Amino acid sequence: MVVAIEWSARGRGGRVEFTSASANKYLRRLQDEKDRLLRSEQEVSTYVLAEGEAAEPPAYDYGAVREKVAQIDAEARAIRHALHRFNMQTVLPERGISIDEALILLAQLSGRKDRLNSLASRQPRERLGDRYFGSGNGPIEYRYANYDVSQAEADYRAVADEIAALQLELDLVNQTEVFSVEL
Repeated sequence: MVVAIEWSARGRGGRVEFTSASANKYLRRLQDEKDRLLRSEQEVSTYVLAEGEAAEPPAYDYGAVREKVAQIDAEARAIRHALHRFNMQTVLPERGISIDEALILLAQLSGRKDRLNSLASRQPRERLGDRYFGSGNGPIEYRYANYDVSQAEADYRAVADEIAALQLELDLVNQTEVFSVEL
């Protein structure tokens, strides 16, 4: 397997192999390079000159910067496309679903976990109002959970365990399965 960082030192072009994890790291590196280039451009694309002062503009090549940004964008687009295709075609061995489906499932499970956390965090019975300091003359009111809080806690733990197992399976595939990209 060609590691993206070793590859980039050799020059652009050719077929490159990535794992999902290495592709994401490489995409972050490309974005950092583009951001740095654009920040530098912002600083050197203009200069201030006092009247009568000799011009010494900073080194800046408009065309070269545009070309480099376009090259970075094309490379990132090719890698992202290959990564999306990899996610749609690669099946997790234990669950029998694609990475793409697993990512959707992970988002759904996270939402379910948040809702269950809210339900599991309730007390079966909680006192309402500020009647602790004698401000209320009426009867003390209580809010009761209309469900089994211990069942919500058990469901919360089960969903949290399922998320952890799915994340571990995704991590394994993302760090071991390889796809290639023509750059």
